Amino acid sequence: MTAIDWVIVVLRPLVPVVGALLLVPMLTWAERRGAGLMQDRPGPNRVGFFGWSAFGLGQALADALKFFFKEDITPDNADAFLYTLAPWIVMFSALVGFSVIPYGSTLPIAGRSIPLIGADIPIGALFIFAMAGLSVYGIVLAGWSSNNKYSLMGGFRSAAQVISYELAMTTAGAGVFLSAGSLRLTEVVASQEASILRWNAFPQFFGFLVFTISAFAETNRVPFDLAEADAELVGGYHTEYSAFKFGAFFMAEYVAMTVASGFIVTMYFGGWSLPFFHPQGLLGGLVSMAVFAAKTGFFLLTFIWVRWTLPRFRYDQLMRLGWKVLLPLAFANLLWTAILVRTGIL
Repeated sequence: MTAIDWVIVVLRPLVPVVGALLLVPMLTWAERRGAGLMQDRPGPNRVGFFGWSAFGLGQALADALKFFFKEDITPDNADAFLYTLAPWIVMFSALVGFSVIPYGSTLPIAGRSIPLIGADIPIGALFIFAMAGLSVYGIVLAGWSSNNKYSLMGGFRSAAQVISYELAMTTAGAGVFLSAGSLRLTEVVASQEASILRWNAFPQFFGFLVFTISAFAETNRVPFDLAEADAELVGGYHTEYSAFKFGAFFMAEYVAMTVASGFIVTMYFGGWSLPFFHPQGLLGGLVSMAVFAAKTGFFLLTFIWVRWTLPRFRYDQLMRLGWKVLLPLAFANLLWTAILVRTGIL
């Protein structure tokens, strides 16, 4: 392998991970400005650059500096090792998921055609599900190691919550893999390229609904933020966290939002593809990236919109929704997809 090949091997998985991290400050700004618009108030309008302070564009940087310089406190009688490890498990599991999502077609670089995906592995979808499940371990460890009853209850809630929605989510996703005939996400995208009607959101509409609702629960976002539940559990599993450790939880939530949005786009909306769009060369690769970014951005804005629109579910309502509504719908969607595949419609 040449030096360029080694650089490509190193950069391919790093680019999507760094890109997801760079999105975090933009998403925090969009969240705060969006909340202000929905609640008829200004939102961030003091910190900015080059005369743009009225838009609060520097607020995310100010928050990051605040997290970095605040005192990092470890509670008495806490398990210091697990207490420190927990936020990094959550952060790691959120970040690596994006490395297997195809965010474009290919780019010609130094005479090579580079696929725009960090790692095109045969079990890409299972890898994302596994990493999403791993984040729950971090949340449970954070709740247990903090030596705080509210944190512990938040960890228990997260553990019970994951059983309720992950079954429905994976069952809904199974319909997509059945129609695509593969767990490789590049092949899932390829199976939807021919026509907009081939996008899985149309023949598998209920599967798309179940998958999207489960993705909200996966990221612990309203209305499924039962593990945090400020009004009930103070802050849930991260009640005792401060400074950069709390910042890691904060960043992981937005990275998980990005991964969930990109995963939904890949599974149900054709990924980076558009009907009759066959990208070629540098321009085609850049356009495919823009298409993927636009689709993903729509779902990121949906995450923000839902947070400031819907109230939090009660805990028993979440359990009932997961077991009595989402799971039966997911199985019905899988059966419907099997019929479509068997008859040759899909």
